[in-house]
Amino acid sequence: MALILTQEHIERMQAHAAQAYPHEGCGLLVGTFAPETEEKSLVKLVLLENAWAADVAAALAERGQPQAAAMTKARRYWIDPQELLATQRQAREDGLSIIGVYHSHPNAEAVPSECDRELAWSTYSYIIVSIRNGIAVDLQNWQLDNNHQFQPEPMKIAPASAARDRMPLLSS
Repeated sequence: MALILTQEHIERMQAHAAQAYPHEGCGLLVGTFAPETEEKSLVKLVLLENAWAADVAAALAERGQPQAAAMTKARRYWIDPQELLATQRQAREDGLSIIGVYHSHPNAEAVPSECDRELAWSTYSYIIVSIRNGIAVDLQNWQLDNNHQFQPEPMKIAPASAARDRMPLLSS
């Protein structure tokens, strides 16, 4: 499995994560999945506000995640379900799918936490941006394996201009 994205996508995630610092930044990866080649192609990056709040923490604590009660936006992110549904709806209209999630780890490694693993979905790509003192220093991509453990997922950097800069062929 591999995720294809552009340098522009990476730069936008890094900038968004740096802007969110000292909190975690987050967003959705929208694109296509080609089962025959086992490649996901990122088409659109949807940058979101971290919706983590006391009521989210309390609800998760009641559902068996007691550590959630003590977490803040500096250690957790939450995607508003309404924004998730709106993004999913728009993606479908565009013939695309949500193929993953991106978030940042302020002053921490770009390695999934146990909280990340507990809430992850098996088919998604999970990009984590490490932010140190407000500056993006690392970016890693992960995917769950069959044992619900994160494994590195390769990224392929495609030229941003590959599709839009081609000149149409003219017929005489």
